[in-house]
Amino acid sequence: MGDLEDFIQAPEHRPKLALSHADGIPTIDLSPIFNSLPGSDFPHDLVHQIASACTEWGFFLVVNHGVPPEKRHRIEAAAREFFGQSLEEKRKVRRSEGLVTGYFDSELTKNVRDWKEVFDLVVEDPTIVPASPESDDEELTQWTNQWPEYPPEFRESCKEYVEELEKLGHKLMELLALSLGLSAKRFQHYFKQQTSFLRINHYPPCPSPELTLGVGRHKDPGVLTVLAQDDVGGLEVKRKRDGEWIRVKPVPDSFVVNIGEITQVWSNEKYESVEHRVMVNSEKDRYSIPFFFNPSHSTIVEPLKELVDSQNPPKYKSYSYGKFLTNRQRSNFKKLNTDNIQISDFKITN
Repeated sequence: MGDLEDFIQAPEHRPKLALSHADGIPTIDLSPIFNSLPGSDFPHDLVHQIASACTEWGFFLVVNHGVPPEKRHRIEAAAREFFGQSLEEKRKVRRSEGLVTGYFDSELTKNVRDWKEVFDLVVEDPTIVPASPESDDEELTQWTNQWPEYPPEFRESCKEYVEELEKLGHKLMELLALSLGLSAKRFQHYFKQQTSFLRINHYPPCPSPELTLGVGRHKDPGVLTVLAQDDVGGLEVKRKRDGEWIRVKPVPDSFVVNIGEITQVWSNEKYESVEHRVMVNSEKDRYSIPFFFNPSHSTIVEPLKELVDSQNPPKYKSYSYGKFLTNRQRSNFKKLNTDNIQISDFKITN
């Protein structure tokens, strides 16, 4: 997983301990969605809870979410079997610049700051994206999945799980839309030919956890992230009101949901994407499975017209999500001459 001696952070950059185990992060019960009659509206109280959580935290947990626990358990078991293999076996399906799905680790990417190994897969196989950030809109390419031979059930367990997370993602987007005063189906068309993907993370025990992170502080660039974390924990959220790091305590059979930067732009900053990071420990392996719900490559991201007016003008210029995505992906394989593109590059400053 890389040599820690090559990465001794300056004291001011070393991860600080979270303030507490957290507990202010809201937990939202989604059972009213499934208990209501077909065709009926979502309960107002549930919509209000979503609005409050997105405004105050940018993060929340969901329970009674409709994802069958056996499908989650199946993919978690397959992940442990896959990552338990030798490095040689895992690297048979390693990703490359020409094949962006599959296995990688911090040594492959020369990034010892992130103490983890990963398996990535796209939801739509193939996923259509621009050939490069500089390409014309008509110049497209495809991202396809590659699958390991072992464990034999790995592929099917991933596909079944992704189907369930996609359903949950659409339900959450309906709630988000209603919480913003929009129609429930306002976001639906953005996800035709979606660029969503699933990542399976393994964080091995780290001999010097105080010197590194599982994942450094960052914000998610997509629409919405739905995370399954195991009972080890390690996810920390930067609390909006005071900037303190708060540990997200694992809750059995829950998902952690966070707002991505596209939603921040769409909502014209009514909802903000929040920084988060992952801590490692010296004793236990940790596994997590984030589902990144992302729109079509052809999506032009900009503040929604319903949410801007003369009193609340647009805070962002429009940008092509497909070109943004391929720029980010390219930086995983080569050092670029410029800094990685950020949504702050599109911020309108007065």
